[in-house]
Amino acid sequence: MKYTQIIGILASFGLIGLCFLPWVHIPSLNIDLNGINGKASVELNFGEQIITHGFFTAIMVVGFLVNQVWAKRTNVFVGAVNFALAIKNFIIFSMCRGGECPEKQPALYGLVVLAGIMMIMGFFPKLDLKSKPKD
Repeated sequence: MKYTQIIGILASFGLIGLCFLPWVHIPSLNIDLNGINGKASVELNFGEQIITHGFFTAIMVVGFLVNQVWAKRTNVFVGAVNFALAIKNFIIFSMCRGGECPEKQPALYGLVVLAGIMMIMGFFPKLDLKSKPKD
């Protein structure tokens, strides 16, 4: 595929952008949780998810830009870890607690979609292979 690296980099930047948007809204507390503010109360603190997503997306952007086999193999692994982290965030943030379910926002769905796109683009590297001359 011709544009896999560009699509992967754009999905990476989009994923970081989604960390700033609200992921869930908790009506009883009247707060929005996102990748930067994951603290609903003292007992309910999800942390700053942008740190881990930012770390993995930075590694993937470097992997998309470097034209070496090790970088493309690293992208496959890091993309899978980032996708698993996005699924974990989807489950944890949208889970019902104490009989009350938070309202899921579109950015939470977009997080999983963009992480999936990044992982898929990591499977299709643009790599120029050099063939050895036959003797």
